[in-house]
Amino acid sequence: MKTSAFVYPWDVNGDPDAPASVAGLGVEQVTLAAAYHSTRALTPRHPRHRVVTAEYAAVLYPPDARWRGREPRPYEAGDWAPGDAWGEAAAALADAGLEVHTWVVLAHNSRLGAEHPHTSVVNAYGDRYPWAPCIAQPATRAYLTDLAAEAAVRPGARGTELESLGWYGLAHLHAHDKTGGVGLGDAGQYLMSLCFCPDCRAGYGGQGLDAGELAAAVRAALEPVWRGTAPSDGGWAGVAKLLGETPANATRAWRDQTARTLQEAAVAAVRAAAPDGFQVLLHADPVSYHCGANAGVDPAHILSVADGVVVPCTGGAGLLTPFAEQRRPGAVLAANLTVVAGMGGRPDTLAGDAARARALGATELRLYHAGLASDGDLEAVRSGLAGR
Repeated sequence: MKTSAFVYPWDVNGDPDAPASVAGLGVEQVTLAAAYHSTRALTPRHPRHRVVTAEYAAVLYPPDARWRGREPRPYEAGDWAPGDAWGEAAAALADAGLEVHTWVVLAHNSRLGAEHPHTSVVNAYGDRYPWAPCIAQPATRAYLTDLAAEAAVRPGARGTELESLGWYGLAHLHAHDKTGGVGLGDAGQYLMSLCFCPDCRAGYGGQGLDAGELAAAVRAALEPVWRGTAPSDGGWAGVAKLLGETPANATRAWRDQTARTLQEAAVAAVRAAAPDGFQVLLHADPVSYHCGANAGVDPAHILSVADGVVVPCTGGAGLLTPFAEQRRPGAVLAANLTVVAGMGGRPDTLAGDAARARALGATELRLYHAGLASDGDLEAVRSGLAGR
C-alpha cells in the first residue's frame, strides 16, 4: 500500500539529513503541514533545536492578496516557521524523491477565537470555546473555504488532506486540560458541543426548535451527568435518552447539513484552484455527530464529494468498515496509524496493523508522525514497512 508520513516544515528546514531520513523509511509520500494549530513539538534529531513552540494557529507560507482588508484572516507563523517554510521543506522532500501533499487544519484555531470571540462555538451554558470556530457562521465558512483552497494548493503539492473540516466541540485538550473529572461519554460530549451562537439558534429554529428551550433542555439533561447519577454513554441512543428523541434528531439534522455543505464548498474551492489530478482527502470519522480533528461525516456522502478519507486506526481499524461499505472505485481509504510510542503508538506492530487495515478495506497508510518519533520508533517503521 502507498504510505505517507506526516511531517512539519520545522522537522526539515535547517536539517539537511531530514529528507533522506524520511525517504529511507520506505514511504512514497509526505503529508506536510501547510496550515496548523498551536502546538509544542519535539524535534529529536534536529541539529538546531529539540522543541518547537508554535504559539498560535498559522499558515506556514506567505498568504496571498485575497486576504487584504478581510477579517477573519490567516496569520503567518512566527520564528518557528518563517517565510515560505512549507515551500522550502517541500522542495527538499521532493528532491529526495518523495511526493508531497499538504496537510491543512481548518476549524481548530484558538487565536481566531481569542481575537474574534463571536466566531466561537457557545455551549448551552453560555461558555465560549475559543479553539472551536462555529462552522454555521457565514463569515467563518467563507474564511475556512478560502483558507482550504489557498493552503491546500501550494506550488509542488500533488494533493491535500483537510483536517477538522467540520464541527469542533468540547473535546480538544486545550492548554493544560482539566476537563476529565466527569466522564461525559459520546452523549455528554455531543450535548456539551452543541452551539448556541445566533446563527445556530436560527438554525435550530429552522428545525422547529425554540433555541432558548433547547438550551434549557440541554442543561437539564446534563445535570444528572454532572452529579454522577446518570450515565452519558450509549452513543446516539444515549443522546436521545438524555435530550429526547425529537429535539436530538432536530439538532443533528441542523449540524449534519451545516457540516456537509461546508465540506462540499471547501472541496469545490480546492478543486477550482488545483491542477488536474490533484487529490483531496478528508480526515474523517464515520459517525456524523462526532466532533474533532477527524470530522464526523456520512461515509456515502463524503465519498461522493472528496477523493477519499484518512481514518484514525491506532488501536484498531474498525472505523474503516463504514467507509469500505460505501467505497466507490478509485476512492482512497487511508488508515492513519500512530507510530510514536510515547504518544500511544505501536511502531513495533506496524506490519500486522497494516495487514489488518488492508483486510478491512484500507488502500493506503498514513503514519503519524515522522518528525515526532524517536530513532527507535523510526527503525521499527522501516522494518514494518519492509515487511508489508
